[in-house]
Order: sequence, then C-alpha cells, then structure tokens
Amino acid sequence: MKTQQLTYRMAENAEDIEAVQRLRYRVFVREMGADGPQIDHASQCEADQFDSYARHLMVEDRTRDAGDRLVGVYRLMTQSDASQAGGFYSASEFDLAPLVKSDKALLELGRSCVHPDYRNGSVLALLWQALAKVITDENIGILFGTASFHGTDVAAIASSLGCLNDRYLAPDHLRTCAIGHGAVEFPQMAGTALDRKAGMLAMPALIKSYLRLGGKVGDGAFVDQAFQTIDVCLILEVDAIRDSAKRMIKGSAP
Repeated sequence: MKTQQLTYRMAENAEDIEAVQRLRYRVFVREMGADGPQIDHASQCEADQFDSYARHLMVEDRTRDAGDRLVGVYRLMTQSDASQAGGFYSASEFDLAPLVKSDKALLELGRSCVHPDYRNGSVLALLWQALAKVITDENIGILFGTASFHGTDVAAIASSLGCLNDRYLAPDHLRTCAIGHGAVEFPQMAGTALDRKAGMLAMPALIKSYLRLGGKVGDGAFVDQAFQTIDVCLILEVDAIRDSAKRMIKGSAP
C-alpha cells in the first residue's frame, strides 16, 4: 500500500467545487441515504444554495490518480459570506442569535466529510490544522456548525445526547437552541440512567474532536429527515481552545 501524502488547499475553481460536491454525494447520499430536491443524482453531486458563497477546504492524497485525489472536505462561511447568502446554513435548524450578539467574528464549519478509506483520524486532524491559519488570519472568535449522528431515532442515541446535555452545554450567553418542526429536547438523564461510557463511545468522531478542543453544544437537537441525521449545534470559542490542542493544531500544520 502506498504511503499517503496528504496536503490541503482551498477550492480554486468550479472543477474543485464539483469534486467537493461529488465526495459529499458519496458520503451523504450513498452511505447515509440523504435525499432532497437539490441533490443531483444524475451528476452525483450534493450541492445547495450556500456553496457558491462559501469557501471549501480540501484535503488531497497526492499519491492517488489525478482527478481522484480529494479525500476530505470542510465548508467555511464567515458572517460576510452569510450576509450575501441570506444567512448561515445552521440558522434553519438553530436559533443563532446568541452567537451573533456575541460581537465576535464567527466562522461556520459545515458539510464535513471524509472518504471511507481515510477515516483513521489523519484527514480530520489535517482539516483542523488547516483551520488554524484561517482563525489567525481573520481573527475568528467563535467556530460553530452542525454535526450529525447517523439516523433519525433519537432514542437510539439517548446516552450520547444525555452526555452532551449533562457535561457540554454552552454557557447561557452563547447557547443556541434547536428550532422548527425537527427540534427535539435533549434527554434528561441523571445517575445510573446515564451511561456516560456508552454515550461517549457512540459519539461521532467529528463531535468528539470539538469536545476535546473545548467545544460545547447548544440546547436540543434537530432531526433532519432529508439527510437522515440528528444534528447538534457545536460551539467553540477560540479563546477556550485548550492550550495543548492549540500547540497540536498550530505546531503541526504544514
């Protein structure tokens, strides 16, 4: 097996963005069963109205054939981007007023996915390393976005949601809230009813990475029937990122 040569860059043109959308289709549609009016099954692209306003962070493996090198993506949107797009993507599921009122520069992270052959943590780590430069260059104060559990059965992930509610709620002044027809309350668990070990083991890797950095969650979750996911709003104050994590991210960035 070839040694991976992972590098990152921002999408530069329409061809890059189409590659991003094809990888998202592979993960969100083929694997997870997402569907909806904006998914192009003919071209096998998962796209929406926010793509043209956002930046797309790409991780590539240079050992793969040209045209098939993309192995990880992240979509980035600033407040300026959101103003042009008519709002942040997350605003359709969560009340973002507390974040907007914080007067800190916001960066929404979304549509994160990794090629199934590269889910050993290295691509996700590189995506976070790449974000360090954006955070520094643009003086970002808060990172946020939706992250998902696969499936729509809230009871099946009750322990994980209970852990988030028990230990990781954002402070009141930054606490977003799930809204709309898909909004559900976090399970209220206490004592022996909350299996923290099982809850953390079942937590998706992306959510774990936020929590390890010092991230918190908004109140409640959102059941996205089209994408077949249960979403939570993750919130990470840059000043609250643990010192050890800052050294890891910045020190090992290419």
